Amino acid sequence: MHAWPASEVPALPGQGRDLRIHDTATGGLTPLDPGPVARIYVCGITPYDATHIGHAATYNAFDLVQRVWLDNKRQVHYVQNVTDIDDPLLERAERDGVDWAALAERETRLFREDMTALRMLPPQQYIGAVEAIPGIVPLVERLRDLGAAYELEGDVYFSVESDPNFGRVSNLDAAAMRLLSAERGGDPDRPGKKNPLDPMLWMAAREGEPSWDGGSLGRGRPGWHIECVAIALDHLGMGFDVQGGGSDLVFPHHEMGASHAQVLTGEFPMAKAYVHAGMVALHGEKMSKSKGNLVFVSRLRRDGVDPAAIRLALLAHHYRADWEWTDQVLLDAGTRLEHWRAAVSRPDGPPAEALVEEIREALSNDLDAPAALAAVDRWAVAQEQDGGTDAGAPGIVSRAVDALLGVAL
Repeated sequence: MHAWPASEVPALPGQGRDLRIHDTATGGLTPLDPGPVARIYVCGITPYDATHIGHAATYNAFDLVQRVWLDNKRQVHYVQNVTDIDDPLLERAERDGVDWAALAERETRLFREDMTALRMLPPQQYIGAVEAIPGIVPLVERLRDLGAAYELEGDVYFSVESDPNFGRVSNLDAAAMRLLSAERGGDPDRPGKKNPLDPMLWMAAREGEPSWDGGSLGRGRPGWHIECVAIALDHLGMGFDVQGGGSDLVFPHHEMGASHAQVLTGEFPMAKAYVHAGMVALHGEKMSKSKGNLVFVSRLRRDGVDPAAIRLALLAHHYRADWEWTDQVLLDAGTRLEHWRAAVSRPDGPPAEALVEEIREALSNDLDAPAALAAVDRWAVAQEQDGGTDAGAPGIVSRAVDALLGVAL
């Protein structure tokens, strides 16, 4: 599977900053010093519907992580998956009377187009669950051989009790875990499981559903969590820098994935920092496919909304915050974009070196994009009110906003 084309990231004068970012597992800011190559895995979409603003907000957060690293002269090794086989995809395909594989391909293509329009930096590896199955099967077999997996009516489950560090990503108690498991794809009430929280590693073939050769596991398809583990371990190895996704992935997805990897390798932790973006609401409820209360990026683009304005609307909110999408949010972003573009279109302006450092400092401090936007606003106001004589300033501002915030002026 291929990703989308990369937009060029301009080089800036001066020196970038090391990143300090909130780690869900510890509950505090973690300084990240990844060395020359920074490794990041971000969980991708299940492609049964188009990219909505909640998705865009999540991928925008981890795009900023990459831009901070690139500005600090790091190489970035970014991996993202596509869950192109899962129950919601099969259910949507059956509802709409379409082939599940064609639905996944169509929506993945649209996702790529949205990411390109929003100028999100692409992953070096963009891997679908289906193409990862040959690497998933041996991991499930190894977990079984280690005594960390067991069979139940042909399905294979992971035993959470096999990992002494289980629970250290989410820090939730058992009751909260059980509730979230039921809400987010688990089956805690299935009889015969050793622990209600045990997640499925391999689902035996069901009548009328697609299945693949699972070697000694029999025909079937992979569970959700082992998919990301197989891809991450294959391309990044253990102890990579950032495991990213929306806050709805903290449990069970990231908790279970960490346990799978830690039992498989005997190493801890899977990632140095577990980083999670907040949820976006519409009309008072979290935006989600299951609720159908979605604002689609592709629809906004078709309506003529500048993708740069969409991106500024996302950047106006701290990545960890839960917030609500409204027409006013987009109007404000459009106004800001016009103001900035007018400011950098002049032949000269106020000196911009200090502004670049303000943006860098804001983003290095847990990706404080609202503070970065406020700094650019102040420069634009000074340009409008007083102007300046620095002929290079508008160009520096334009390149900084592009390189660090991903917004083309």
